[in-house]
Amino acid sequence: MKNRFGIKPNVLVVMCVVIGLFFCLGVSSLAFQKEKKPPMTTHASGTFDVKVTPQGADEKDAVVPRFALDKQFHGDLSGTSKGVMLAMSSAVSGSAGYVAMEQVTGTLNGQSGTFALQHTGTMTRGAPQLSVTVVPDSGTGELAGLSGKMDIKITDGKHFYEFDYALAPAP
Repeated sequence: MKNRFGIKPNVLVVMCVVIGLFFCLGVSSLAFQKEKKPPMTTHASGTFDVKVTPQGADEKDAVVPRFALDKQFHGDLSGTSKGVMLAMSSAVSGSAGYVAMEQVTGTLNGQSGTFALQHTGTMTRGAPQLSVTVVPDSGTGELAGLSGKMDIKITDGKHFYEFDYALAPAP
């Protein structure tokens, strides 16, 4: 016996079971596409000089102090950055927090362009915790598609960076 579409009932049942299995197993057309490998991570390191300038000196009662950042990078990342930082300390010695955004312009292991970094840092009674991440899709020029994380260390007053990054094809 056939239905109005000319399909035998047992064939229709098999088709429904197969389609149901695909949906139950989460199989979609994406599963049949060639699997994309994540871009290889590359490492960059070096030093940087930073000038931190208090902003809003007229605002003596500012709740959150604001600072301008002006950096010069040396090493695998060669260039400059400009940014803004908000920072607060507490009544407990060694406890503070900051957030910052900066725009970097330069050359990273021979590839030039710009990208943005987002900082979030806290210090709890002298124990630091820091996250510096490339803002997604902020890369331009040869740095389009850049992603990564930067680690910053300060030793004897000198600033060092370690930058693990990847360059994916721009969307």
